[in-house]
Amino acid sequence: MARTQTGRECMANPLLGQDPLPQFRQIRPEHVEPAVRELLSANRARIGELASLPRPTFASVVEPLEELHHRITRTWSPVSHLNAVLNSDALRAGYNACLPLLSAYQTDLAQSEPLYRAYRTIAAEEGAALAPVQRRVIEHAVRDFRLAGVGLTAERKARFKTAMLELTQLQARFEENVLDATNSWTRPVTDAQELAGLNDTLIEQARRRAHEQGRSGWLLSLDQPTYVAVVTDAESEPLRRDFYQAWTTRASDQGPAAGRWDNAPVMEEILRRRHEVARLLDFGNYAEYALATRMAHSVEEVLTFLHELAAAARTAARAEFAELEAFAGRPLAAWDVGFYSERLQCERFSVSQEELRPYFPLPRVLAGLFEVAERLFGVTIRERQGAPVWHPDARLFDISAGGEAIGSFYLDPYARPHKRSGAWMDECVGRKRLTSGAALPVAYLVCNFLPPAPDQPALLTHDDVLTLFHEFGHGLHHLLTRVDYPSIAGINGVAWDAVELPSQFLENYAWHPEVLQRISGHFGSGAPLPADKQARLMSTRSFHAGLSMMRQLEFSLFDFRLHTEYTPERGGRVLEILAEVRREVAVVPVPEWNRFPNSFGHIFAGGYAAGYYSYKWAEVLAADAFAAFEESGVFDAATARRFLEAILSRGGSRDVLEAFVEFRGRRPDVRALLKQHGIDRVNGHAA
Repeated sequence: MARTQTGRECMANPLLGQDPLPQFRQIRPEHVEPAVRELLSANRARIGELASLPRPTFASVVEPLEELHHRITRTWSPVSHLNAVLNSDALRAGYNACLPLLSAYQTDLAQSEPLYRAYRTIAAEEGAALAPVQRRVIEHAVRDFRLAGVGLTAERKARFKTAMLELTQLQARFEENVLDATNSWTRPVTDAQELAGLNDTLIEQARRRAHEQGRSGWLLSLDQPTYVAVVTDAESEPLRRDFYQAWTTRASDQGPAAGRWDNAPVMEEILRRRHEVARLLDFGNYAEYALATRMAHSVEEVLTFLHELAAAARTAARAEFAELEAFAGRPLAAWDVGFYSERLQCERFSVSQEELRPYFPLPRVLAGLFEVAERLFGVTIRERQGAPVWHPDARLFDISAGGEAIGSFYLDPYARPHKRSGAWMDECVGRKRLTSGAALPVAYLVCNFLPPAPDQPALLTHDDVLTLFHEFGHGLHHLLTRVDYPSIAGINGVAWDAVELPSQFLENYAWHPEVLQRISGHFGSGAPLPADKQARLMSTRSFHAGLSMMRQLEFSLFDFRLHTEYTPERGGRVLEILAEVRREVAVVPVPEWNRFPNSFGHIFAGGYAAGYYSYKWAEVLAADAFAAFEESGVFDAATARRFLEAILSRGGSRDVLEAFVEFRGRRPDVRALLKQHGIDRVNGHAA
């Protein structure tokens, strides 16, 4: 058992410091558990004092609890972040040791009957005199007390607490298995012909990797940019097949590492505990439980929404795939689809992702992206030199408005070993303005782009550019908040099926000709993307939109049915439900050995359980919001100000639908999304 730190040791622990930013260069794995234990102990003592106050008020109870909330996230955030971007055995051990401590603390807090009574008393006695944002803090807290089982019997409370603890540990194990399976696989190449079609930077990195290991030829890894490049550009079908199989069987009973890190039993246990949590609170299933905090109000509403989108896109998707097979002149396997799609797109529009890469050096893209934010929202973004970071790849930027600091964000753009795949934004520091002190928001923006070569900057595909705009949209949501209370500032407290609205909204600017002109510049000559290439690129936006939508709907329906239909008697039926969903909506055939769910971290390790539909749900909101800009001008100041005031700055302080109606003047309309994808709603044909 870890001992409690002395005061002197506490001061030496960088995780317990009061610096505005984490001191990443000083944080060591051995700091993690002592810091968390010390902080939880202090917080529990303070909570005991607050819970025993005879006359609770917003100032005496709610504000101090908001401060405690801020302190916990401020300490744990760098640990969680480092575990994702700089994973090691020692850090993983410290991280995992703290998961049960944090889970128990959070559940105890949320199940505290004295605090629950205090919040209800404050609502009853002070409610009318409180500001709307303060009432919202209380409403969210009371709801969350109930969803954590505050009203359960002692026995059911204990079972709820245990299930939540076990869930936390299982979800961490799921992610670790995927990371270990990804890091374990490499593909040696000895014949240069097998690399035909791949870009020079990736090939050179593979050569260096082989050389560093004392091998001849090239060594390709399973990081995300390499995988995407191989299945999209490699002319060698055996190479594409090997990568597809390794990627889609990660952490499963199939593929090159069959059974070594199999997530199948982990998924089963996750689903069992989620269902148990929901049933303890008298919800029929976990999907119903999850919807208690969402814009969508019922299982039926979500399923109807997904099936309506599927009906709109199905005909277009089938026609697109039939055309693709005709173009290839043969039936296509799953690992052929990306390759021939890229060839067809190139033939039709005379533009390819690899051809575009030299025009999108990361420095130029960042400058253009920041200019978009500056023009829309009146902010200024500047890099801060010499800031403490966790890796030489990472950088820190400050954002201000009218000469006043607003916040900061880190950017960690490149793929590397021991870094989780994908792209994400997360909270480093949340905004607060309390009587106990103030803090400006700080975000992490993490991507997995192909790193720069020694003689050139990192070069992005346009798909990479879209990813960067997407994550920066999340970052703006976190950074531009004007809410003072941490629990509902930024993305906190926002309905999960609306949290993608700002990110998907900002993606639209990466397609706009004026923005393309600003974010592009050939890394050699500096010349922007030629007008004819811009036009051809923009024409690709609706290319295979039907196939893309049906793929997202496949993931969404699988996730939602999985969490709706689970029963203890039948178990998760993961592969069975996936097969049923694919028979209904999938257009591209996949091999029987495909084990996509085993690495589906969004729903098994992230926050999207029974919520993957949120991407399409929020995309409707985002497309309709951007349509308002198209009607008045994409950089119209008045429209941007309304969007900032109604959506970006509000955090969780307002119902999302009400906020959207305030901005748009009406409820959201799906037609903007279908139009954006070039899909005819009536006939389901691609326009």
